[in-house]
This record gives sequence, structure tokens and C-alpha cells, in this order.
Amino acid sequence: MATDVVGIVPAAGVGSRLSPLPCSKELFPVGFEAHPEHGTPHPKAVSQYLLEHMQRSGARQVFVILRKGKWDIPNYYGDGSQLGLQLAYLIMQKPYGSPFSVDQAYSFVRQQRVVFGFPDILIEPENAFERLLQRQEQTGADVVLGCFKVPYPHKWDMVELQETGAVQAILPKPANSNLTLGWAIACWGPRFTEFMHTYLQKVEEHLIARGGELSMGEVVQAAINARLLVQSEVFDNGTCLDVGTPEDLQAAIRRLS
Repeated sequence: MATDVVGIVPAAGVGSRLSPLPCSKELFPVGFEAHPEHGTPHPKAVSQYLLEHMQRSGARQVFVILRKGKWDIPNYYGDGSQLGLQLAYLIMQKPYGSPFSVDQAYSFVRQQRVVFGFPDILIEPENAFERLLQRQEQTGADVVLGCFKVPYPHKWDMVELQETGAVQAILPKPANSNLTLGWAIACWGPRFTEFMHTYLQKVEEHLIARGGELSMGEVVQAAINARLLVQSEVFDNGTCLDVGTPEDLQAAIRRLS
């Protein structure tokens, strides 16, 4: 396992696709696990699956980026020791999309390798992040995207790959596409952390003027355009499920119950 790995989890969204909810969407119970004291099944928060993936990959510290008001998340997880993690909570400052949330951790992670995922996307296999980190070591890539076969391209950032596994292009949620792979998780090194930090400073003024948000896929595409090496790890037999919509949440509950 890598020893210089930290996790980043963006949890600053408002969860509008599922609203109203009685809690932050990251804490919605999906599936069950054995209670640590008496062993009987009890509900498992959807974001716990991602945190466990990160812990298995060697991450000991994970930065969770919140928006003000989502205090139920630190109240639930506390310091993370029950998961074998040190959890640190940062507050989102700029409401222009996930990259700006992730960049809140810049000064803490700029020299380390990062594992990244979305807390409302369930992925398999269990060693997914380990495989990404191994791929990065093998190829010297700045970024490695974890790619999965997805049935609905319009819901995902789709990826076009070269024969070498390098990512040639990212198409954010295309209305129609012959591509079959979408990306759901990633790992990256200091060069991409620095690139993203600088890139966001450049585009922020434009975003303020036009409105809207920037996606992580758009930043990775900008890195490709800047000739950073973005590689892929394809999980042919893996699965990924975004539980951010009512119909997908129903599917996840059925699968994990």
C-alpha cells in the first residue's frame, strides 16, 4: 500500500436531485453492515463505501469538503477513527463546482498523491483505488481515471482512450455517444494538483461572469490539452452506480439489501 496517499471527498453539494431529504445525501443509508458492538445488521451511509475504499488503498487521512450547514456529516463520522482514518473537514469557499471544492485542500495535499471519488457513487471492485495507484506507478501518469462500462452516457463523463490506455478526450454527459466507458474515480500526483490550482485561478473570473459551474472532467480535459499524461484503469468486470437520482437510489437499495 502507498504511504503518501491522501483522500479528497467533495461533499458540498445541495442534493437537489433527491430533495427534500432528512439528512445530507452523503449520509443516506444504503445497505447494511454489522454493528461494531453487537454484530447485528444496521444501516450503512452511502459515503462510507467510498471512505472504506480509500482506507484500503493506504490513505490514512481524508479531507471532506463541506458547505456550511452540512454539520450532520462531521457529527456522524467524527474524527473517522472507527474507519481507521483521520478525517479533516474543510468548508467550501467558492460555489463554482467540484474542482473548487477539491482545491480547498490544495495547501494540505500539494506534495502528496491523491485518491478522489464522489460520495454518492458506489463502485466495485474493492481494490479499485489500489489498481489506480499501481497504474500510476507503472506509467508515470499525472492522473489515472477509473473507467467503468455505463449504460447511459448522458449521465456520465465519457472517456475516449488510445490503445496505450491514455485518455485522449473526455466528453461530459453527451446526449448521444458510441463511447461505452465513463470515469467515476481518480488518483493524481502533485503536478496535477498544481495544474488545477493554477487553472482554477485563471478561469474563475470567466465563471463568475457567465455563471454556471465547472466539472472535474473539464479540468482533466484541460490538463490533457496542456500535455499532462492522463492514463486509465478500465474495470471490465467492475460496477459503478450514481445514487444521486431517485431511480438510481432505488436500484442501489435493492442491490445492497
